[in-house]
Amino acid sequence: MEKRFTPALWICILMDLIGCASYAVPVLGEVSDVIWAPISAIIFYRMFGGSMGAFGSVFNFMEELFPGLDFIPTFTLSWIVRRITNSIKERKSPAPKYKVA
Repeated sequence: MEKRFTPALWICILMDLIGCASYAVPVLGEVSDVIWAPISAIIFYRMFGGSMGAFGSVFNFMEELFPGLDFIPTFTLSWIVRRITNSIKERKSPAPKYKVA
């Protein structure tokens, strides 16, 4: 079974905080979101990869691009989902068979 990489939680929180930083400057913030949205989507895909990365990067791009949606912590929520799905997969995986000599 292939073990998927899970990025560090602090990196995900940092990425969400950078995305929310546009609220600090009202007018300039929305202009910066146009620049940050594609950068954030690329980073998201590189961090999570696979189908989760593809779906999440599109969602993240839209969330950053549309005004008023920056409060959604996309990176952190994805980290939580990845951790839960990894733990479920680990529980469902069969126990290794040992040979007794």
